[in-house]
Amino acid sequence: MLVEIGGKRILIDPGVFSPGIADVTGLDAVLVTHQHADHVDLQRLPAVMEVNRQARLYAEPQAAAVMQEAGIAAERTVAGTELTLGSVQVMSVGDKHALINEALPRIGNLGVVLRSEGEPSLFHPGDAYDAQPGQIDILALPLNAPWTASRDTVAFTQRISPRFCVPIHDALLSAIGRGLYLSHVQSFGPETMHVRDLSDGAPTAFS
Repeated sequence: MLVEIGGKRILIDPGVFSPGIADVTGLDAVLVTHQHADHVDLQRLPAVMEVNRQARLYAEPQAAAVMQEAGIAAERTVAGTELTLGSVQVMSVGDKHALINEALPRIGNLGVVLRSEGEPSLFHPGDAYDAQPGQIDILALPLNAPWTASRDTVAFTQRISPRFCVPIHDALLSAIGRGLYLSHVQSFGPETMHVRDLSDGAPTAFS
């Protein structure tokens, strides 16, 4: 997800399913919520940073350690602390990745909340539905994953109750399946929430 807020360009979770990330320029920061490959592509990330030498790279601590082993230096984020990028405040929230199954140990996961005065706030939860971001305007909503069910997704939108939601994390779905999941969110999510589907890759402005 590429976010422009407060005059800054921030790339969140450039993973292996994200097309064209090495072509994104003018970045001020790259944020990584956790270490899974669909959230950080260790092969392509160096190219992203090479063409964005002014950008700072922040990551959840376990993800930063994995990146360090791959020769990629990242600043570690901590839950409850706030980063300042010009007029943009970045708050890390959460703790652990959602449970996939009992055989897999849970790893760290820190969602991010972006705020800038006079602009809509955004919450990207990474791979968990349990963080407490406070009141936000735009929710980047993981639509499908091995760690969740449609009922959990809908309940998450109801708890967060944003003005807008943007579906993300849907690469495992067929077109038919994606439509079904999306219809559940639209039909059973908060009545005041508007769904903005950005699957065509075109930029969308929020106010």
